[in-house]
Amino acid sequence: MSTNVHEREPELRVTVPPALHGRRLDAALAALLPDHSRSRLQRWVREGHVRLDGRVPECSDKVPAGAVVALELPEPTGVSWKAQPIPLEIIHEDAALLVIDKPAGMVVHPGAGNPEGTLLNAVMHHAPELEAVPRAGIVHRLDKDTSGLLVVAKSDAVRLRLVRELQARRIKREYLALVRGVVRAGGSVAAPIGRHPVHRTRMSVRTRGKEATSHYSVKASYRRHTLLQVRLESGRTHQIRVHMAHIGHPVVGDPVYGGRSDNDKGQGAKLTELLRGFRRQALHAERLGLRHPETGEPLEWTAPAPNDMRGLMEALEEDSRS
Repeated sequence: MSTNVHEREPELRVTVPPALHGRRLDAALAALLPDHSRSRLQRWVREGHVRLDGRVPECSDKVPAGAVVALELPEPTGVSWKAQPIPLEIIHEDAALLVIDKPAGMVVHPGAGNPEGTLLNAVMHHAPELEAVPRAGIVHRLDKDTSGLLVVAKSDAVRLRLVRELQARRIKREYLALVRGVVRAGGSVAAPIGRHPVHRTRMSVRTRGKEATSHYSVKASYRRHTLLQVRLESGRTHQIRVHMAHIGHPVVGDPVYGGRSDNDKGQGAKLTELLRGFRRQALHAERLGLRHPETGEPLEWTAPAPNDMRGLMEALEEDSRS
């Protein structure tokens, strides 16, 4: 049975009341969150943990009534994670950053039920200096069972620059998604995503969710499936999985959002066996592009789909020709 890990920090969301209209962000936060000192809140704003209506703000920004402030609570000071000699597929490394091709099945960050064996534990062994960087420099995450590229900053200054680039949508992220059903043409899904009202470990399209946009194009078509290339504008939890299910084309193998099916009639025995045995979402972060945080040089990396996805695509192609 596949286990889904929800990988994100705890988040507080508050709405600015009329009484605080026009106040500085740090002053408004101090009034709204009296359990935290103003200096601590200012530090969290500077470190990129705060969003004001979805953007990265400054402490001095004036807040209007009705604005939504989201605060991702950073890890408590004093938390120490174990460095472990876990192999890493390093695509690029320099003095400022690491680009890693994460295998499916690896959790990115330690959490409940996964204190060890994560990408963070491996990164800290590879670069011990990352112990001093929040979240060991991990800038963005992938679900446990999603493979592919992610970037790690080697200093807090670089991490903050990359977080701001990510929020400004200047980091290119493209995925391969093998979905159920035949998608005739490319398109976009602009649908806000929030926590499912009943199943709290799941996400869903919600009217009051966070803005989310995914652009997709058809890369290959099969008899009953389609290989899509998906480009993210936003980066919400489970975004591609939720958006593809929302348009009726869930990601193959996804046990949470409808990607598993028992309807295998009319296809070859080999393909049927592969589909039934594919126990993760067929989703791979294939391409990552950004400007180097120190030199400004445009950089781009690609990682081919892993063997399990390639084998499935080959079987789908063979079945389509039969």
